[in-house]
Amino acid sequence: MPTLRRLVLATGIAAVCATPVQSQIRRYTELPKFTLSSRDLRDGHVIPEKHVYAGFGCSGGNLSPQLSWKGFPANTKSFAVLVFDPDAPTASGWWHWVAYNIPATTTSLPQGAGDPAKALMPAGTVQGRTDFGTPGYGGPCPPPKDRPHAYYFVVVALSVEKLELPPNATAAMVSFNVRANALAAGQLLGRYAR
Repeated sequence: MPTLRRLVLATGIAAVCATPVQSQIRRYTELPKFTLSSRDLRDGHVIPEKHVYAGFGCSGGNLSPQLSWKGFPANTKSFAVLVFDPDAPTASGWWHWVAYNIPATTTSLPQGAGDPAKALMPAGTVQGRTDFGTPGYGGPCPPPKDRPHAYYFVVVALSVEKLELPPNATAAMVSFNVRANALAAGQLLGRYAR
């Protein structure tokens, strides 16, 4: 009987651990929707090389894509931008970009805004640490010969002007706070393999 109980517990734990990666994105896709568009990305298509990571064996331009959004709730007080790969070979996916405290008056970001050194983000915006270990945009770079990975670009309208988070907050902590204050979201899906 103890062996059976361990098996049931292990199976239950495995089931719980298998769902969080997909639910990271589902939590945002279940929100009311607004329109997110890009001159650089086509929804559901391959991400161009200029937006691919430069490192870990990838040789892209690591430029964050241009993004524009409209149709968000009138009571929006700020925005967050999240880019996530649920297909990464980890237990929790891979965070490629987390930016928050973007003013509610902002409706677009230029190409390359994800590079903190370029200072293209609106004043007050925080670019959090990604799973690459640094702040700012980090483009796709899946393992060689892996199936094409899905990359979700999500802009979230928030009910608060500011997320009060420590400077070294993890992407998971940022995402938790974004979802807790989310009003609506716009999403684009890109794909990439090498």
